[in-house]
Amino acid sequence: MIRVLIADDEALMRTGIRLILENDDEFHIVAEAQDAREAVEACHVHPVDVALLDIRMPGDGITAVAEITRHSPRTRVVMLTAFGEESTVTSALGAGAHGYLLKDTGPRDLIDAVRRAAAGEPVLAPQVTRQLVDFRTRLGQGSDAASRRLADLTPAERDVLRLLGTGLSNAEIAVQLHLSSGTVKAHISSILTRTHCTNRVQAAVLAQVAGLLD
Repeated sequence: MIRVLIADDEALMRTGIRLILENDDEFHIVAEAQDAREAVEACHVHPVDVALLDIRMPGDGITAVAEITRHSPRTRVVMLTAFGEESTVTSALGAGAHGYLLKDTGPRDLIDAVRRAAAGEPVLAPQVTRQLVDFRTRLGQGSDAASRRLADLTPAERDVLRLLGTGLSNAEIAVQLHLSSGTVKAHISSILTRTHCTNRVQAAVLAQVAGLLD
């Protein structure tokens, strides 16, 4: 059972998300929140696996991400918003969000994204990924700088990061590379440390910026 928090100041949006997820017995909506303060408090009170947060709800969704990440580290925060501006995306990921989806995400894609987030996998809307790569390149954080951050990785870690960048789960990476899931998990932990990435989403974006997926 994946325990989900839905935080959005629009009641109709919360209801729609609830109806989509509750059609699948795998999900349990443990709480709803209409502002950032309620979202943070809900993660204190309830065991939440995945928190779906709107960015521009009262109290600031970015602030809520940082608070939840700091005080409820087991919770994976996924931004679900109508706004895909580059600066907003980078702020959310920098605050510790594990994913970023747009509100036009289809029901099946939303269900899949929540499952993946609960498993600790990066979740980014394709158009958001493209914007983020372009943004970092324009800032001079393009392939050369990103490649330098990969310099200390072992060949095995680079292979894992390349597959991580395509959105594969630990189990899928393990099958592709003929490794155990435990070994893949250890490699990812080392990758995050060596590349100074906060989470898998940042590592996946780094792999794309560095051209590791080319």
